[in-house]
Amino acid sequence: MKYHSCIFLNLILLFAGGTSPEVKAQLRIVNAFPELNFDAPVDIQTANDGTNRMFVVEQRGVISVFQNDSNVTAKATFLDISDKVLYGGEQGLLGLAFHPQYKQNGYFFVNYTASNPRRTVIARYKVSENNPDKADPQSELIFLEVEQPYSNHNGGQISFGPDGFLYNSFGDGGSGGDPGGNGQNLNTLLGSIIRIDVNTPTNTKQYSIPQDNPFVNTQNAKPEIYAYGLRNVWRFSFDKVTGKLWAADVGQNLWEEIDIIEKGKNYGWNIMEGFHCYNSQQCNQEGLEPPVWEYGHNSAGGYSITGGFVYRGINAEEIYGKYIFADFVSGKIWALTQSGNGISNELIFETNYSISTFGIDESNDLYFADYNSGKIFKIIGEKTTSVGKLEIPDFELKQNYPNPFNPTTTIKYSIATSSPFAKGRTEQGFVTLKIYDVLGREITTLVNKNQPPGKYEVIFDAGNLPSGTYFYRLSALNFISGKKMVLLK
Repeated sequence: MKYHSCIFLNLILLFAGGTSPEVKAQLRIVNAFPELNFDAPVDIQTANDGTNRMFVVEQRGVISVFQNDSNVTAKATFLDISDKVLYGGEQGLLGLAFHPQYKQNGYFFVNYTASNPRRTVIARYKVSENNPDKADPQSELIFLEVEQPYSNHNGGQISFGPDGFLYNSFGDGGSGGDPGGNGQNLNTLLGSIIRIDVNTPTNTKQYSIPQDNPFVNTQNAKPEIYAYGLRNVWRFSFDKVTGKLWAADVGQNLWEEIDIIEKGKNYGWNIMEGFHCYNSQQCNQEGLEPPVWEYGHNSAGGYSITGGFVYRGINAEEIYGKYIFADFVSGKIWALTQSGNGISNELIFETNYSISTFGIDESNDLYFADYNSGKIFKIIGEKTTSVGKLEIPDFELKQNYPNPFNPTTTIKYSIATSSPFAKGRTEQGFVTLKIYDVLGREITTLVNKNQPPGKYEVIFDAGNLPSGTYFYRLSALNFISGKKMVLLK
């Protein structure tokens, strides 16, 4: 009974807001487009033009487009600028952003590394007049170029904010430890996130500076800078509901950090690394904005953060409102919750993937890319597997129906031929399906026997039970899944 009480106390916590084991028990990862492969994918975008298409950026300089359909079998080359892109290490085609009025004007922006001299290029392209799945490679208009002293720390995120302005992240220039002191230097765009108005050119530039940019009137400061003191932001995003700008800043030796970026603030690099002093004897922290979260370079954390999104989709309500991020090296995926002045973090998946980027579709569903395999994956809820591990898609416990119910309801589950104890065979595995009350007390056992692969359904009669919340739990070998149901009389 103690064992059952512990399990269902966790389930109760899940539906009350919960912590990491509960979230993990309700989420799964699926191969979003099984028939498609990409070469070193580094960005996932949508045009938000109502066509329900996905765009994947390959670091070598290619953007692919395809329908957002799990059964899609082919992709088209939207843009190929590999002849312009300096590709290798942290260099390449790194970011893509569609203009907010893309449906009307056909404009989109890219961030890529070019050579001779080595530099970051922010450029605008236009879709073909005759083919919506093809961009015009001759339409390039360069908006900004920033010389890069080293091959690493190129930043590369580019995105339109809710204010309609274009934001872009620049790394500190590279090498290690910021030898040029760029992070604390307002006279360079390196080590910053910039904000520009690409809709209003001036006599000398293709863009203008928003009047409320924080350093417009600061002597010896670049007016494009929105925030600074950043080492190498690898992916930032705007919360679709609150408008907050979340950024993941890759650490140097010991700490990875997450920042909420606000106008004019200094995020500390290279005085600080995360919450800690970095090679500074004085370490004057006055005026520095600390991160909202950090994790260390160790087995519990990782070594290179990949920023994600605050989840605002409808297919994984377990993580709604949480900031989802990962580590490129360890393959871990977390969900960060900010509530008032408090913040908490929970591990939701441990994977073997090299997660290079996250992306959302027109419905705000969440995807990520595995850099090594070239596959795109999607995070969804409800169907469950062993806690914190990747989905075994043929093992499933469904939500009871009807729910709420009185006095009977049907519980369905499936054990298919690729389950670990089946693997294309017909051997039986021992299966239990039990009902518990909110205190974790076992009410009854519906299934307690060996079952071969197949689909099953069981009717639960609660005629002798009072109204309230109950839980049902299915287990088969190392797979455990539980759900909530409500009896209303």
